[in-house]
Amino acid sequence: MKIRTPLGILLAATMAVTGCSNNDQAAGASTDAGKVTTLRFSHFMTATDNINTEALEPWAKKIEADSNGRLKIEIYPSATLSKPGATYDATAKGSVDIGMQAQGYTAGRFPLTQIVELPGITNTAQQQSCILHKLYDDGVIKDEYEDTHLLALIGTGQGALHTVDKPIRTPADMKGLRIRQPSAVASHIIEATGAAPVGMPASDTYTSLQRGVIDGLSFTWQPIQAFRLDELINTHTNIPFYNSTFVISMNKDKYNRLPDDLKKVIDDNSGAELAAHISKVFDVSNAKAMAAAKEKGDIMIDIPDPLNDPDWRGPLMEGSQHYLDEVNATGLDADNVYEKAKAASSACMV
Repeated sequence: MKIRTPLGILLAATMAVTGCSNNDQAAGASTDAGKVTTLRFSHFMTATDNINTEALEPWAKKIEADSNGRLKIEIYPSATLSKPGATYDATAKGSVDIGMQAQGYTAGRFPLTQIVELPGITNTAQQQSCILHKLYDDGVIKDEYEDTHLLALIGTGQGALHTVDKPIRTPADMKGLRIRQPSAVASHIIEATGAAPVGMPASDTYTSLQRGVIDGLSFTWQPIQAFRLDELINTHTNIPFYNSTFVISMNKDKYNRLPDDLKKVIDDNSGAELAAHISKVFDVSNAKAMAAAKEKGDIMIDIPDPLNDPDWRGPLMEGSQHYLDEVNATGLDADNVYEKAKAASSACMV
């Protein structure tokens, strides 16, 4: 015997089930919308460094505000979460969610990017950030960052030489000195002058100077105050012989797992605009640190155009060519990237 269920009862039952399903989905959407994702951001600068307080912390707050509190960025300064030279790889592996490091801290890891560090390519941090993003957008250096989600490539400004009681006016004055170097590019140029390059994180420079492990260092101006080196250093040679770069990137899986609207928040707050903002802080800070050294009475030696200086041109070109040859030997076309970097430099004049 067949049991017939009235059509009205069936429709009512169907509507009830559908209603429950819709309510469940709505509840799920609401739950997702209220879920907070915390991203751990690791970098080597101190908590009081103005790059952290004036650029990175405001950026993290803006991400939180734009996401209505659904994204929170916890900043871990002073290399407390990852070592200075291992932060990019820690980001790629997921040990940290977001990381910032100097490309030069990992020798051979970003060989094409570091061509932008060569003397004569750039004058300011903002110009350098523009060059880096232009080369990235054009696919010239993009492959070097394929294992992370890139957020920004940052110029930090021109490097200078800073010593204790050892004025450097010509390359001959550098002979035999032990100079802290931040990257392979700076190392080759320091070697070409007859000095001995010494690799170490920025955080170790104060004690190394204090103990006489090094005689001086190659640094942009901003970290001189940030790492309290102005307490020890009293002699400066303003010579744009290298230009350090930084990268900020995010773990790919962490980014890909975000809902589309939160990906958009990240995307809207990254890229060339973020780089330009951070590099502007560098440019302003570099100028302030230099002015403070002058006011303190430090010895200031200016060599504004070293590539056309009879004493400095030789070592700078020798060191630059050494680096290009080293990269060419790996099978990469360093010479071609060098020409593209110079072209981008002209396009990014500010």
